Amino acid sequence: MSPESHAGHALAPVRTSLEPTAETAPAAPAADAFEAARLALLRDLQLAFRKRSQLIQPLAFFAMVTLLFPLAVSPELSRLRELAPGVLWVGALLASLLAVEFLFRDDAYDGTLEQYALSGQSLTALMFAKTLAHWLLTGFPLALMAPLAALSLGVSASALPGIVAAVAVGSVTLSLIGSIGAVLIFGARATELAIHGAPAHAPLELLAALAVLGTTLAPLAAAAAVRISLE
Repeated sequence: MSPESHAGHALAPVRTSLEPTAETAPAAPAADAFEAARLALLRDLQLAFRKRSQLIQPLAFFAMVTLLFPLAVSPELSRLRELAPGVLWVGALLASLLAVEFLFRDDAYDGTLEQYALSGQSLTALMFAKTLAHWLLTGFPLALMAPLAALSLGVSASALPGIVAAVAVGSVTLSLIGSIGAVLIFGARATELAIHGAPAHAPLELLAALAVLGTTLAPLAAAAAVRISLE
C-alpha cells in the first residue's frame, strides 16, 4: 500500500454507534414530533400561568357548583349523597369545557393553530400536547378538588380515593372530548375568513383532520361503550 493510500485510509471517517445509520434514520421524524410536542406543551403551560385568572376560573366554577349545590336543593345528607355523582361530573364537564375555550381560542385567533398546521410537524402530536396541557391545568386539579366537593355533598371519607381516581381518569376523556369540541373555533374561523374573502385553507384543513379523526374513532369508541355497558 502506497503512503498516500495509507494516509487516506487513516483519515477516512470512522462510523461510531452514535452516528445515524439506515436502521436508525426512520426514528428521526418521531424524535422531531416528540420535541415539537414537548415545546408546545411547555408553551401552553407558561402562557396559562401568565394568565392566572383564566387558569383559576374553571376550578372556581367547579367549586361554586359543588359547594353551593346543597344550598339550592336540600341540606339533608342522604339526599345529597344520591345526587353527588351527577353533580360532581356535571361540574367537572362544564369546568373542563370552560378551560378548553381558553386553551384553543387565543391560538385560533392569533394564527398559532394555522402555523401548527403549516409547520410540517405532526399535527396529531401538537394537538395531543395541547390536550395534555389542558388535563394538567384542569383535569388533574379537578381530581385534587373532588374530595372536598364530595365531602360537602355528604359523601363518606372511605369513598374519596375512588372518587379521586374516577375524576383523574375520566377527566382525560373530558379533555379529549373538549379538544374535539374546539372544532367550533375552527369552523367559526373558516367562516369568518370566507366572509371577508380571505383564504381559509388552514382552518379547513384542521376541520377535515378532525372530521377524519371523528369518523375513524367515534364509531369504535361508541361500539366499545355499548359493549361494556351490556356486559
